[in-house]
Amino acid sequence: MSTAVPPGADPSRAIVPTDVLSSSPPSAAPPAVARPEHASAPVRRTTERTAEPSAERTAEPAAEPRSRTGFRRDIEGLRGVAVLSVLAFHAAVPAFTGGYVGVDVFFVVSGFLITGLLLARPIGLWDFAARRARRILPAAAVVLVATALAGGALLDPLRGTDLARDLIAAAGQVANWRFVGQQTDYLAAERDPSPLQHFWSLGVENQFYLLWGVLLIGLARLRAGRRRTAAITASTLAVGAVSLLLCIRWTAGSAPLGYFSTASRLWEFAAGGCVALAAPALTARLARGGRAARLGGPVLRVLGWAGAAALVVAVLRYDRNTPFPGAAALLPVLGTAALLLAGPAHRPLGAGDAGRLLATRPLRAAGHLSYAWYLWHWPVLTIAQARWGALPWTTLVALTAASAVPAWLTMRLVEQPLRYGSSPAPRRGLAVGASALVIPLIAGLTLGGGTVRALGDPDSATVAPAGAVDGPALFGPGTRVLALTPSLARAREDFPPGKGCEIPLGADTSPRCLFGTESSPDRIVLIGDSHAGQWISAALALADQRQWALEVLVKPGCPLATLTVRNSVLGRTFEECDRWRENTLTRLASGPRPRLVLMAGLNRYGGQDERTEGWTRTLDRLSALGAPLAYLGDTPMPGKDIPTCLAGSDGRSDACFFPRDTAFERDPLIDGGLADRYGVRVLDVGPLLCPGGGPSCPAVLEGVILYRDTGHITDTLARVLAPRLDHALLGPGAGPGVGPGSAPR
Repeated sequence: MSTAVPPGADPSRAIVPTDVLSSSPPSAAPPAVARPEHASAPVRRTTERTAEPSAERTAEPAAEPRSRTGFRRDIEGLRGVAVLSVLAFHAAVPAFTGGYVGVDVFFVVSGFLITGLLLARPIGLWDFAARRARRILPAAAVVLVATALAGGALLDPLRGTDLARDLIAAAGQVANWRFVGQQTDYLAAERDPSPLQHFWSLGVENQFYLLWGVLLIGLARLRAGRRRTAAITASTLAVGAVSLLLCIRWTAGSAPLGYFSTASRLWEFAAGGCVALAAPALTARLARGGRAARLGGPVLRVLGWAGAAALVVAVLRYDRNTPFPGAAALLPVLGTAALLLAGPAHRPLGAGDAGRLLATRPLRAAGHLSYAWYLWHWPVLTIAQARWGALPWTTLVALTAASAVPAWLTMRLVEQPLRYGSSPAPRRGLAVGASALVIPLIAGLTLGGGTVRALGDPDSATVAPAGAVDGPALFGPGTRVLALTPSLARAREDFPPGKGCEIPLGADTSPRCLFGTESSPDRIVLIGDSHAGQWISAALALADQRQWALEVLVKPGCPLATLTVRNSVLGRTFEECDRWRENTLTRLASGPRPRLVLMAGLNRYGGQDERTEGWTRTLDRLSALGAPLAYLGDTPMPGKDIPTCLAGSDGRSDACFFPRDTAFERDPLIDGGLADRYGVRVLDVGPLLCPGGGPSCPAVLEGVILYRDTGHITDTLARVLAPRLDHALLGPGAGPGVGPGSAPR
C-alpha cells in the first residue's frame, strides 16, 4: 500500500501513549500524584528513574504532594513494556507482530489511575481539566508544530495538504474521528499514513478524560459514602459493557470504526477503573490477616504472572491479520488488569512477583519517557520514508532510537517545567492548554495555505479532451493538452460520480443507483468492484448517447468472479461480499433484461486457477440472462500513489514510471479464452495505457494524469476513454470477443 508504512506495520494501528496523573494505587488515602510521566501510548517510549523521589519531584507544587510509598514502580515499568512493544511494531522488528496492543495496556492503566485519583481526593472539574491540559497538551503542541515545519520542508505539496488537515484535527483532539472517516472511505483507503496518525489515541484519551471527569465528579457530588461508590461502580460496569459490545460489533463490520472510535475503546478504560474500585476492598481484606492474607500473596503472584503471560502472547502471536480490537483485545486488557490488581498496593513486592521484573530500571526508564517518545517517533518514521522510500527495519529501529533525543528534550524543557513549575491554579493550567491548542492550529492553517498556493485551485473544473475511438493514440486527431490534466491539486479528488453507489464493507445489497435517462426501460448495468466503479463516467456517456439509463452495482474489494476472499480492513473472510454477489446476480435475473451488462474489476483476487473457476461460475449465471455481456480489462496497477509521486518529482513524470511486470496479471477472460467461450465483448485498455514493449509503464500519457491513487484511474481518463468504449462495445460491427484487447502485453 504505502511506502510510508514500515514493512509489516499496519498504519491503522498507529498508537499513542495514554496519559496518567499518577502511578500510585487508588486507596482510601489520597494517592500520590505521578511524577512527570508520559501518556501511555500504543507505541514506544524510553527513559529511566531512580527508585527514590527525584529533586524534580520534590520541586512539585505543594498542592500535589507525593508519597514515596504510594508511587508504583511496576506501573511505570508496565508503561515501558507497552511503549517498547509499540515502538518495535512500528519499526517492523521481527516477532513483535502484535506490539500494537501496547495502546490497550495504556488505556487500561489510564482508566485505573484516573479513576483512583477521582475516587481518592475531592477535585473540581475545572481543576481536573487544568491538570490534564498541563500534562498532555504542551508536549503535543511542540511535536505538532515541529511536524508541520518538517512536513512543509520535506514533503511534497499534496502530502503537505493532507498533513495540514490532520494537524488541525490533532490539535483539536479529534484525530481519531478524522481517521475513522478517512479509513472507512474506500476513496482514501490507498493513501500513505499520516505523520500524525498516532494522535488518534490521544484524541480517544482526552475524550475519555472529559467523559470520566464529568461522570465521576458529578456522581461524587450527588452521592456520598457507599452510595457514591455503588453508583460509580454501576456506571463503570454499564459503560464498559456497552462499549465492549460495540467494539466487538464494529470490529466485525467496520474495522476503522472499531479501532479508532472512542465508544469502542471506553471499555478498556473501564476495565482499569474496575481494578481501581476493587483495590481498596482487596487491601482491606488482606490487612485483616488470617487465612485470606496467607493465601493472598501466592494467589496475587500467580495472577500477576498470568497477566504478564497474556501480554507476551498478544505481542508475539497477534499480527495485522488479527481482527482487532474486538474480542481479541480481551487478552491484553485482562492481562493488564491482572498485573495492576496483583501489584504492590496490597503487600510488599516480592522477588517472585511479576511486578518486580516490571520495576527494573530499564523498563522504568522507558516508561518515564514514553509519552514524549511516542509523540516523536512516528513523525520521524513516516516523514523519513515519505522522503526516501521504504526502509529496512534496522534503519527504522535506528530512527526510533534517535527520536528519543527530541523526546527527552521535550520532556525536560517543556513537559516537566509546565507541569510542575507553573502555578497550580486552574486558570493557569487552562491558559497553558488553550495556548497549546491555538499554536498548532495556526501552524496547520499556515501549512495548508502554503500548499494550496503551491498546487493551485483544487476546485477548478477539469475539461476532458476528446478521446480517440481506436488506435494507439489517446486523443483524436489535432487534440493536444498543454498542462497536466487534471491538475495535481485535483488529481487525488478526481473521482467518478455516484460515490454513494459504492456500498460500505458491511453492506450486502446495493441501493437503487441510476444515472442518465432514469425513466428509460433500457439500461446498461455496470457491475463489479471499485475498479468497475472507476468507469461510471465512461459508461454514463454510452447510456446518454442512446437515452438509456445506467444502473451501477458496485461493491469495493469484492470480486464479481465467484470466489471467497479475505478483507484486510475487516481482518476476516469477506462474507458480505459473497452475500452481495449472490443478491446482485439474483436481482439481475429477476428484473427486466438489460441492454448491456458491463463487467469490470481488479484482476488480482486469489490465484489464476481460482480466478478462472470463479469467473466461469459467474459467467454461467450472467449468460443465462440473455443480455449482451461486455468486459473491461483491468487497468495497470502502479502500486504507488501517483499524484503524490508527481507532486514530489518537480514535474518529471518519468520519475513516476512503474514496472510493467508488476502492472498486469493474467486475465481469465482475455488471456484464458473465457470471453470467446461466453461471447463476451472485450475492451482491454492495458496496451493503450502502457504502450510499447519497454520495462515500464507511464503515469502520465499525452498530458493526462492516468491514476488518482495507487491503482484507480482518474475520472478525467475515464471520460477521455468513453468514445473508445462506445466504439468497441456498442459501435457498428462490434461482435462477441471483438475489441482492441487481443494484442499481447
